[in-house]
Amino acid sequence: MGTKIKRFIKKIRIKRTTILVVVFVLMSGILVKQLFELQIIQGQDYISKFESRITKKRAINSTRGNIFDRNGEELASNVLAYSVTFEDNGTYDTTRQKNLTLNGVAYRVLKILEHNGDSISRDFHIVLDDSGNYVFDVDEGFTLDRFRADIYGQALIDNLTEKQKSATADEMMEYLTGKSGFSIALYGEDAYTKEELEAYDLPEELSKQEILDLAIMRYELSTNSFKKYMAVTIATNVSEQSVAAIKENQTELQGIDIVEDSVRKYIDDPSLGPILGYTGRASSEELTELRKKNPEYTNDAIVGKVGIEKYMETTLQGTDGEETVTVDNLGKVLKIDDSTRVEPVAGNDVYLTVDSKWQSAIYQILKQRVAGILLSKIEATKTYDYSVNNAAQIKIPIYDVYNALISNSVIDIRKFSEDTASDTEKNLYAKFQQKQQQVFDIITNRLTEENPPALKDENDQVQEYLTYICNDLLRDTLGVISKNAIDTADATYKAWSQDESISLKDYLTYATGQNWIDISKISSEGEYLDSEEAYKALTDYIITYLKTDNSFSKLLYKYMLQEDTISGREICLVLYDQGILSKDDGMYDSLASGAMTAYDFMVNKIYTLEIEPAQLALEPCSASAVITDVKTGDVLACVSYPGYNNNLLVNDMDTDYYAKLSMDQSSPFFNKATQQTTAPGSTFKILSTIAGMSEGVIDDSTYIECTGSFDLVTPPINCWNINGHGPIEIREAIEQSCNYYFNMVGFKLGQDGEGNFSENRSLAVLQKYASLIGLDKKTGIEITESSPHVSDSLAVPSYIGQGTNAYTTSQLARYATAIATSGTVYDLTLLGKLTDPRGNILKEYEPDVINTLDVDSSVWADIHDGMYRVVQTHKQFDGLGMDVSGKTGTAEVDGVYHPNHGMFVGYAPSTDPQYAIAVRIENGYTSGNACLAAADIFKYIFELTDEGSILTGVASSDTSDTSND
Repeated sequence: MGTKIKRFIKKIRIKRTTILVVVFVLMSGILVKQLFELQIIQGQDYISKFESRITKKRAINSTRGNIFDRNGEELASNVLAYSVTFEDNGTYDTTRQKNLTLNGVAYRVLKILEHNGDSISRDFHIVLDDSGNYVFDVDEGFTLDRFRADIYGQALIDNLTEKQKSATADEMMEYLTGKSGFSIALYGEDAYTKEELEAYDLPEELSKQEILDLAIMRYELSTNSFKKYMAVTIATNVSEQSVAAIKENQTELQGIDIVEDSVRKYIDDPSLGPILGYTGRASSEELTELRKKNPEYTNDAIVGKVGIEKYMETTLQGTDGEETVTVDNLGKVLKIDDSTRVEPVAGNDVYLTVDSKWQSAIYQILKQRVAGILLSKIEATKTYDYSVNNAAQIKIPIYDVYNALISNSVIDIRKFSEDTASDTEKNLYAKFQQKQQQVFDIITNRLTEENPPALKDENDQVQEYLTYICNDLLRDTLGVISKNAIDTADATYKAWSQDESISLKDYLTYATGQNWIDISKISSEGEYLDSEEAYKALTDYIITYLKTDNSFSKLLYKYMLQEDTISGREICLVLYDQGILSKDDGMYDSLASGAMTAYDFMVNKIYTLEIEPAQLALEPCSASAVITDVKTGDVLACVSYPGYNNNLLVNDMDTDYYAKLSMDQSSPFFNKATQQTTAPGSTFKILSTIAGMSEGVIDDSTYIECTGSFDLVTPPINCWNINGHGPIEIREAIEQSCNYYFNMVGFKLGQDGEGNFSENRSLAVLQKYASLIGLDKKTGIEITESSPHVSDSLAVPSYIGQGTNAYTTSQLARYATAIATSGTVYDLTLLGKLTDPRGNILKEYEPDVINTLDVDSSVWADIHDGMYRVVQTHKQFDGLGMDVSGKTGTAEVDGVYHPNHGMFVGYAPSTDPQYAIAVRIENGYTSGNACLAAADIFKYIFELTDEGSILTGVASSDTSDTSND
């Protein structure tokens, strides 16, 4: 059979070329068939898929709406600026090539910006400290946990692994910059070659700051990785020089572009910072919430973070426009279709109820008054003897003032060791190094010696060092001592924290054995260490950490001052060396030569407000005031001193300024008007009057004899008039602020028909009327406000504003408004009206009355007359020029170590009220000082005297030492 086939082939003699032709024809036929299939049969389908892949819509950012005050004064607006955007639109063969390309582009842009004095946007919580270490710029808590979750790509904080939850700044930077991240800094066998670095214009060595900046830029770019064609903003408000340089080199800067943008600009007034707030890059949580209202929010959206900016976010944000762009399969923009452009719509404008001029003036008044109180209490001593046991007599030693300059970081002690330090600073640092070594020797000895002294047997200085190490550092700051693990009922714990009968070594040794110490925070081998090894690791860690702990260093300077190792004059001279004061003030030479004492110098600078009370953060250092329109519930001023400059927190946030505010002991981020709650003091006696008269336990003919001490409860409650007021009725009781009278009201309201007294019965009545007048709920004000607390214990003291009553100044202002209107309780508001960008009114906010007290007119007549008498008997209002009604209050803090809070609530004019007011001076000693501030405010808003005599720009010299509360 095989032979026949061979003969047949030979017979037909097919040539090789013939076979090739046949094969070619067959393959061509197959190819033609396939092309026919692709182009004719399925062509339209493939074309549609291709076009949908390369035709995309991208957003055009809208302009944020403006914010105005009630008079149309612009408070927040937008300024045209240029931003630098970064887009990943390259073609890469490998991940290594991608990282080299993007890192190279980012580095070149970084150098251009630095050369022209610009910087990238650093909305990032890792920074470099003065020692060149990566650290977090926020404390442990939600913000830092959310940041970790974002870096590790976790949607929820709860999804973080244990290792991720406790990751240090160094560990996170290693993750971001290493092979598992953006390959910025590679070492060992993975390191980039010299040739690779040269090819992508990268240096062989990067500084830690450059590595951080590149990581920030790459991280921002990665947030849009799922939308590759979408650019992210890496720098805002850049100079024209940077714009020109980038445009000149744009062909080499793949994915970099310059776009017109707008930046937020606020009125230059710290009094408005807490109301307006500021904007910033949205967090994951914020985006999640905002997208429920508007799904168009992008990953790099700029949103309101606090204040009105946050509350009115979706109204101010506006509507983004869009345009169609054509991109290649790698996302590079090839064409913009102008015919598809939809212009963005600016956000709506918000008009507030506040008067910005009033706001600014009242801020100045409060600052002047607080400075005046502070000056009146400063004395030329080192320490104050608290055994005097009288909060009204507390004095402020001048050495506390010198120390406050360091303690509250007015002076930066870290600059003392820099090469550019002045001779004075270098001298201070040399003395510090000697003191530091002495103290470290003591601490090392206490941690390692055989039988160290019990804490109570140490001197005050060593006690403070040791308690700082244990409580402030290991427990509160570092979390090395776990609060959750500690058994507070444990005898050893009590011996340390209460009796102080054991040493720090004994306590830490015991805590280590009880697993109260999280040794993993200080040693990578923690789980393999026995108790002795763990304690040794802990002691080594403590000494090492203290060397770079700025807070501990401040403690050393405190005692160096007390020991006269350093002087107040040296500290004051540093104010000039660090540029806090100008040498042109005419006082430098006198101070430097010794012709002027440091005491006189500091008193002068506080008087002229060149050094403000808030900078020193002594007591007092803060105050608040809220004014309302009694006809509408509009808030006309809501002032918290100290405030802050929100222009430094918006756009490219000044991270140093933010960190300083966060650590400032005067707490400028904490709105004293809406967030600080304290007891209301005697201002609460008006509510007690309403309750007592409405429930029928007193009327305007009820006389109660004040003996000076109310002894129907234990312990007895003293009246401020220890000799007693004698027989007194309700109007005089309000005028004289008689504790005894209102204690009796609270007692009577707690009695049943047979005269038996019940705490719960008395408190129930108080809570009922507090609710009716709105003191049990927030005021409705559109910025962050703390919840009020109506007293739930100590019934009789509660009726004179003690117990557990706690209210904000804004809540006391609504209370004053309800009294002025004889019972109309409003929801307070900061919002006046809403307009579109063309000025058309979209909404006008109307008064919202939440309750009207059904109280007999005779009761209001007694209250108003009593409050009128209060003002008439307070000399702080002498010569005011108009009738004012009010009630004073002094809220006790602890009666010994801290001055009392001073308060005033009232309204004016007395006969036809227009405005209600609440003023609180934290640690202001007496209500008389709050009265002085209130009198200044009334003078200003009613224009009763020349403005220059009120807003003097210096500390108010007249202060009040006593007041009838």
